[in-house]
Amino acid sequence: MSTRFGVLGPVAAWSGDQDVDLKGPRHREVLARLIVARGRVVPVRRIVADLWESPPDGAVVAVRTFVAALRRALEPHRAPRSPATLLVTEGPGYALRATADAVDAWRFAAAVDAAGGAAPAEALPLLDDALALWRGPAYADFAAAAWAAPERTRLTELRLTAVERRAEALLALSRPADAVPDLDAHVAEHPWREDAWRLLALALYRTGRQADALDVLRRARSLLGDELGVDPGPRLRQLETDLLRQEVPVDAVGRVWADAAAAYDQTVAAGAPGRLESTVGLLRVLALTGGHGLAAAQEQRVAAVAAAEQLGDPELTARVIGSYDVPGVWTRSDHPDRSARVVAAAERTLAALPPSAPPATRARLLATVAMESRGARSPRPAEAAEAERIARELHDPALLAFALNAAFLQTFQRAGLAPARDAIGAELVALASAHGLSAFEILGRLVRMQARAALGDFASADEHAAAADELGRRHERPLVDVFTRWYRAVRLASTGGADAVDDAEAAYRAAAARLEGAGMPGLERGLLPLALLCLRVWRDRPLTFPDDTDWGPYAPWARPLLLLARGRRADAAAALRVLPEPPRDLLVEATWCLAGRAALQAGDHALAARARAALAPAAGELAGAGSGVLTAGPVALHLAALDTGLS
Repeated sequence: MSTRFGVLGPVAAWSGDQDVDLKGPRHREVLARLIVARGRVVPVRRIVADLWESPPDGAVVAVRTFVAALRRALEPHRAPRSPATLLVTEGPGYALRATADAVDAWRFAAAVDAAGGAAPAEALPLLDDALALWRGPAYADFAAAAWAAPERTRLTELRLTAVERRAEALLALSRPADAVPDLDAHVAEHPWREDAWRLLALALYRTGRQADALDVLRRARSLLGDELGVDPGPRLRQLETDLLRQEVPVDAVGRVWADAAAAYDQTVAAGAPGRLESTVGLLRVLALTGGHGLAAAQEQRVAAVAAAEQLGDPELTARVIGSYDVPGVWTRSDHPDRSARVVAAAERTLAALPPSAPPATRARLLATVAMESRGARSPRPAEAAEAERIARELHDPALLAFALNAAFLQTFQRAGLAPARDAIGAELVALASAHGLSAFEILGRLVRMQARAALGDFASADEHAAAADELGRRHERPLVDVFTRWYRAVRLASTGGADAVDDAEAAYRAAAARLEGAGMPGLERGLLPLALLCLRVWRDRPLTFPDDTDWGPYAPWARPLLLLARGRRADAAAALRVLPEPPRDLLVEATWCLAGRAALQAGDHALAARARAALAPAAGELAGAGSGVLTAGPVALHLAALDTGLS
């Protein structure tokens, strides 16, 4: 179990999710003093001098006592008289042999350094993660300690730099409005930071608030003069001059967008059917931005389809429905009710299309039906196959990519189909890269990442994850990082062994934090506890979860195991009697494993036999790893347990 240390706030240590009891303030000060040394040996005499202005008699013995207590706290399972491996004795003193990522201050500094040489789109998440590590002032317990002062100053200055670099990244990404709130608070707390004033003024100006930008520069001039007795530097003075002359370039992309939108409004009549098609094109682009953009696009898409149907033109409606070809890699719909409405509209439109309608129009409707029926009890593989056939006959690469996406989402009729999905992913990558279809090339990489993980081929899966990340950065697709972070947690869980459970759980939690605000409730809800449950079942760890855990749609498969863990066998058996069959989706193997394990423990041999039969085709796969978000370990391991229990 790995131990982590925190000094960006009160000094603390954690083992897994549990706080380590560091005893008294002197114990924490010894630990903090060793962290400052970054692995170097600190002589006992130096520690004594740092802890006391006038060392008492027995100070050396006291330090040794503090170290002994810290060792017991940090390595509670170390055998008696065996040498310490974390807080070690070397020569005249002690050293903390923590890994580079074990101390929050070290991780923070490394992330800020990496962001300094990265492109804005790559730097922004690095800086967000780095700044999130701060829980308060660095070494907050020891603000008056002379030994801590240089490191506190260094980290504080680095944090201020990180805040400003983050603002620069937001400005470079044409997100000035997002930079304003943090910069406003930043200059209020640190009014001597000239670059912060400059960035705030620039962000305000680029959001169209020229008067506010000039007011910020005047406040900066006043505060710098009144409090520090200095004039603003040349960059701040030049910016004020440029703003007054209106010589600072505004957001060129935003201006082009505004001008084009105004021209469109003047040229195309408000009620023109063509507006609906244009709107769906915009919604498609909006969906690819993730977050609020994805949520808004999904909502407005349903409204656009309804509006098209009201106009009574089946071909127009078909184009409105079919042009929303947003790639989908997750098999649970974010909004099943909206998906059902789109499917119903597509089926009505298919029935109403005249024989003269273009085959591509029909194919897009069929692909949409298959896409929006993902994970449903009534799958639609025939529609996906027909859309694919038409696309191949027409030699239409964009249509074929959409149809292949639909086919992928229908390859869950049974367990063990990772090779089939890998083949679809390979064709998507080749097709999309040859025809410049970046969104579908990303999809193909993610599909192959999932499929290779299911097959235990992490070397190939790593390559596809890295390629997806690179494409995501190049084409500004922030949702890619959501999936690749989860994949890397799965990789750690699968390859790290039983000793890496705590590290894997921490990686899952970090990935779940990235999901917040991503605009994908079908992926987000209940996923983290399910991932932890699968890992703990596989590694035979206690199934302890808070009573208020939100299991989302996975509650039916979690509840029997949780009841059994609490000794409520009769309640678990009752829950298993009404357990539905797992949905045909990316988690079908994992949920069958959970159902089978619970059935064995509860004595439900009929359900255990059903689980064994369902899992048999996936005997060579890692259960759940094909989702790219979790794993319950080798399917063969669960089959062996089921065979033993059923014999």
